[in-house]
Parts: sequence; structure tokens; C-alpha cells
Amino acid sequence: MERRACHVKGKEQATDEYGALAEAVAAARPLAAVVLGSGMAAVARRLSKVASASYGQVPGLETPTVPGHAGVLSLADWGTPVLLFEGRLHCYEGHDWNVVTAPVRVAASLGVRMMLLTNAAGGIHDALVPGSLMAVRDHIEWTRPCCWRNAERPSPYAPRLLELLRLAARHENTAWHPGVYAAVTGPCYETPAEIRALRAWGADAVGMSTAREALAAAAAGLECAAVSLITNRAAGLGPGPIQHQEVLAAGLAGADRLAALVGRFLTMLP
Repeated sequence: MERRACHVKGKEQATDEYGALAEAVAAARPLAAVVLGSGMAAVARRLSKVASASYGQVPGLETPTVPGHAGVLSLADWGTPVLLFEGRLHCYEGHDWNVVTAPVRVAASLGVRMMLLTNAAGGIHDALVPGSLMAVRDHIEWTRPCCWRNAERPSPYAPRLLELLRLAARHENTAWHPGVYAAVTGPCYETPAEIRALRAWGADAVGMSTAREALAAAAAGLECAAVSLITNRAAGLGPGPIQHQEVLAAGLAGADRLAALVGRFLTMLP
């Protein structure tokens, strides 16, 4: 009986925690939601949070299993109220794509009208060295069988938001790199041969997220933008094999630059 009582109490506490967050969001009415990618927990630590709930307490969300993804949903102050997803869910964790894109539906249900997705990515374009920031103008989606058959579709990334990111980068004196993001399933890093193929297709950076979330956001009627923090050179373009700890360390090193760009961008939203 004691075990069951504790279990029920825990569920009630979880419901209360998310309920408090939802009430705070309803009062603050944030315009935008931001998803933080691998190694970007340092960005979240720079922000003042009004209310938070772990993903496991949010209806529809699962707890992330990948290091560098805290799995916390917060209402935060980033110069303006913002719904902050600290970490994301990936297909390679064993999740269905509906689970991967669930944060989009949660954000829409809480009333936001815009999503900014961030990710850690490997640089393919020669200018995209570790520490660079790339604004995603379109993506190549290698997460579906025979992906070339689905190539003709509108870009889910809003031109208006891309222009605001350009202006924000200029204000912050940050190099401006609009580019094409290649989404792969992971969890293993790509081979040098795959990177050569992606470069031939026009990819500027590569990662294991974002594309399905952006498409889900567009389908839900949300404006969408995305920024890649380049944490390493893609396979075959750097000095050695890629390690996840390298990605996390580069995410920590680039946190200030990313936070400044996103903060400026958010305050420029009408």
C-alpha cells in the first residue's frame, strides 16, 4: 500500500508541476518557443526561469536519454518571455517520429506562434568551422527511404525569420552563414563518403535532428527558423574521428555567441 501511495503522490506532483507551468505560460503569453540542441545546456543556465517541468511530466513528451539533453520545459526570460525546451528527442533513441515531433504540438497547444530550433552540427561548407553559427534556409532530409522522391516541397523555414536572424547577427557582430542542413537518422556519425555525397547534394552542415520538427511546425501553422552551432568538421574534413564529448564541449564554448544571437532575434520579433 505504501508503494502505491507514493506512486500516486508522484503522479499528482507531476500534474501540479506541469499545471503551474501551463498557467504561467498562459499569463505570460510567449510568442516563441526555442528548442536547445546537444551541449547547449549552458545557454539555459544563463536565463531566468519562471516555471519548469521535466519532459516526463508533460503530456505527450518522453524523457531524453542522450547526454547533453536535460529534458526540461520552462517558461524563461530571454529579453522577452519564451517557451524553452532544454534538449530534444531523437529517432535513434528508439522513438517514433510522432514522439520526436511532440514538442512542436506541445508548443502549439500552449499558444506560441513561432518555433526556433537549434542544433549541434558538423560543418561541410569550408567556411563552417567549429564555433560558427549557420542559419538554416532549407534542409535535405535523409531520414526517409528513397528521400530523393520527396525533394520537391516548400521550405518550412520562414524567409521573414531568416531575415530577422540576419539582422540579429549584424547587431551582434556575428558572422552570417545561411545554409542547407542535412538531416540524418544517427546515432553513428556519417562516413567520409556520405559527407562527399551530401556536399554534392548542396548540404552545408549535417546533423541528426531539426528537419522533421521544422516540417511539423509548418504543418501546425507555426513560423519556423533554425540555427546550427557548428561543433566539428564533418567526417573526413577534420583532423580525426568525431566524438560526442567534442560536440558537447563545443556547444559549451559557443553558448555565449548562440545566446546573444537568439536573444537579439527574440527581442526583434514584432
